[in-house]
Amino acid sequence: MSRIDASVLDLKERLVAINRVSKTVKGGRIFKFAALVVVGNGNGIVGFGIGKSGEVPDAIKKGVDDAKKNLIEVARRGDTIPHEIIGKFGAGRVLMKPAAPGTGVIAGGPVRAVVEAAGIKDIRTKALRSNNPCNVVRAAIMGLQSLRTVEQVAVVRDRSVQEILG
Repeated sequence: MSRIDASVLDLKERLVAINRVSKTVKGGRIFKFAALVVVGNGNGIVGFGIGKSGEVPDAIKKGVDDAKKNLIEVARRGDTIPHEIIGKFGAGRVLMKPAAPGTGVIAGGPVRAVVEAAGIKDIRTKALRSNNPCNVVRAAIMGLQSLRTVEQVAVVRDRSVQEILG
């Protein structure tokens, strides 16, 4: 799987969550910020990243840089996804279902950021089990990454699209 070059894409970034994290040392506590960021071109390419720093803007910048290193391509059918899927990561589970044109994005905060960045306009989702934004975003990315179009399945099975569809 080849890496997607972020420099040639027009990526839009979206901040999903900021978390204040602390480290206890001999002299007291050291506070830093962790930023979870999603980037996408709105046309089938999406990625996420986490950045940590003493200042919020620096953490966001590091998160965007990390997200640009972890881009994936999403299989789509029109403005929706080709089939239903459950993305899994850790305790996070995200159920994603294709929707009819005009439905819009029915999704909670972290999943909404991911699917909108990927350019999906019609989808129904439900975050199951975990509500930790990091795990929910990772589960959504895992689900989108494992989507396959009928053309991709036909190539793998060495059949025509008509034979796959019956």
